[in-house]
Order: sequence, then C-alpha cells, then structure tokens
Amino acid sequence: MRLIVGILIVAAVAVGSGCAKQDWIDRTLVTVDVTGSWYGTPGGPIATGPGNPGSIFLDVKQEGGTVQGLLQIDGGNPGQLGRVSGPISGTVAGDVFRFKSTRGVVAGELTVNGDEMVGTVSIGGTRPITLRRVDPSSRR
Repeated sequence: MRLIVGILIVAAVAVGSGCAKQDWIDRTLVTVDVTGSWYGTPGGPIATGPGNPGSIFLDVKQEGGTVQGLLQIDGGNPGQLGRVSGPISGTVAGDVFRFKSTRGVVAGELTVNGDEMVGTVSIGGTRPITLRRVDPSSRR
C-alpha cells in the first residue's frame, strides 16, 4: 500500500511541475542570436496612429542578452514620418527581441525564429512587421 501511495505522490509532483510557471532562468535565457542586418516593411492594418513608414533596416550586434545597433527607416508617406535613422538599444530574452531607438521615436517587440522576426513596431503608431536577416551588401 505504501508503495502505491509513494508512486501516486511522485506522479502528482511530476504532473504538477509541468504546469508550473516559468522561473526567472527560463524568462531570461537567451536562445537566439539577432546579430546581423535585418530588413522589412510594416504591413497589415495600422493598429494605432497615422502614417505609413517605408522600409526598415536594422544592423545590430548582440552580446549576451544585450543588443546595440543602428536603425534606418526610408520612405513612408511624405510629410509624416519621412526618413528616420539612429542608434537603438535592446534586449533578447528567450526568443523575444525588444528594442527602442535612443531618441524614443521607434520601439519594437519581435519573436525571432531563425532568420525571421515577427511582431510589432511602434512608429507614430503600432504596426505589425516581419523582418528578415539579409546580407548587409543587399541594402539599397
């Protein structure tokens, strides 16, 4: 009887631990590398805000969970956003890359999967975006 009770307790602990909330290690673990050049165009309906930014380029370098780099946005609707460029800083936790421009004009939160990042970018409003890793020489 004690053996059956012991097995049931071990089984309950095993099942319960699978439902447990992620600990701080899982939330801060860096599982992707975003170093490189990324390109994309915000698409889909504009969630909030006016304007339509054009192409977005990110050139970033990751060291651990910290990311530094440069942002360049070309095009967009004339008289609204125009051309924006400048440094960004960000973090990677798990497979999520978050960044902000140092001027506070642009911010993003993207989920990284290999050579593609999908998420949202805030540029005078929130928009969906997909960025793909590209060869730096392919920039126009």
